[in-house]
Amino acid sequence: MYNKNFITLLLLFLVILDLALSTICLYSPELWFKIMHGTGYADSLGIIRRLGAVWFAFLVFQSAALFLWKKQAWWLVLVAGIRFTEIFSDWVYWYFAENLTWFGYFGLLISPPANLFFGIILIKSYLQFHNEKPL
Repeated sequence: MYNKNFITLLLLFLVILDLALSTICLYSPELWFKIMHGTGYADSLGIIRRLGAVWFAFLVFQSAALFLWKKQAWWLVLVAGIRFTEIFSDWVYWYFAENLTWFGYFGLLISPPANLFFGIILIKSYLQFHNEKPL
């Protein structure tokens, strides 16, 4: 089904994705508003920085998984669970957000099915590799 190089590349992709997302949200929230909403920075409650902290947590766990999953395949299930936490949130954001740019519109629509897909791949991979080598 999936080979180890493919799973390593998928985890690397997720690490890079969440590195970019968390960095933008934590250190340049005004850039987030420009890219996603085409508006000036308006986040008096710090919700975007909170989102950046959540993605930073994703980054930490996915980075650990990237280095540890070949010896401890359960990391794949943990990362799948993390990805599944984002299945509904972006569609809720898309529904209620005002002034979405084309990038924001597309990104928020595509990310829930992408996260579902990534999670399923990771769980199937865990089952495949778990059967090859007991934990």
